[in-house]
Amino acid sequence: MSKTQERPTAKTADRADSYRSLLVHAEPGTTSTRRVEVAARLARDLNARLIGLGAEAFEPGLTVDPFFGYAAAQWVTLIQDQILSDLTKAEAAFRRDAAGAEIEWRSVEDNPARAIALASRACDLIVMSPKGPGGPSRTADPADVVMTSGRPVLMVPEGAAHLHAKSVVIAWKDTREARRAVADSMPFLKAAGEVIVQGVCEDVDAEIVTRETEDVAVALQRHGIKASASVSTAAKDGVAVELQRVAAVAGADLIVAGAYGHNRTAEWAFGGVTHELIHRPPCFVLMSH
Repeated sequence: MSKTQERPTAKTADRADSYRSLLVHAEPGTTSTRRVEVAARLARDLNARLIGLGAEAFEPGLTVDPFFGYAAAQWVTLIQDQILSDLTKAEAAFRRDAAGAEIEWRSVEDNPARAIALASRACDLIVMSPKGPGGPSRTADPADVVMTSGRPVLMVPEGAAHLHAKSVVIAWKDTREARRAVADSMPFLKAAGEVIVQGVCEDVDAEIVTRETEDVAVALQRHGIKASASVSTAAKDGVAVELQRVAAVAGADLIVAGAYGHNRTAEWAFGGVTHELIHRPPCFVLMSH
């Protein structure tokens, strides 16, 4: 793994209660340009270091044919050379797209999602976007990262350029994951002008969910956060749409939510809301597991 660091000539004053280091996966060319540009702008806003990670892997299969094995060995060498070339190009793209931010570059030959999860030990927040068209050896599945990294993951929606987070919606559900997401998003919540603790439930659960959201809002108010509680009703398959509606009405560009899922053999299975927010985020979404 290679690792280089760059520091700006001058540093502004540190901000309390903030993310001090961000992590973003960079790919060759322009594939990750929007994601890196958003991460770099956020890093500048937060006076944080941005860690760029290049990661790509190739795992050759096994063969018992000695002639094919010789050809395969040559093929593997070519593929490994291509990976090294891709990582070099990813670094160049990262430095281009992250211009103006305090940056650090790392590269590793590994599965991207696994590499991000491991590198997350060095960061406070991971910036990702929905999975691209490449296979798992070249692009990272945000679902894997959300469930395995132990860090909050900020999903960048299509077309987004800048996270303002002046108005934030918390997608409340009385679970460990939601409580974790609230704690992980405190830097954004403390800086916001408005925070809505939004419960979405069926009519029969409205009374208890109202008490829950009010508890959360009061707890946040004790931290000086301008939080309020709100509950609306919807069928289970309409929760994601209702959250999107609430965010749009409030002018919120950030939804905070817990990620709920479990591993089925080699893939994660998610509830409908988590799946929608990870793969089709309507705005910026901060998720924790």
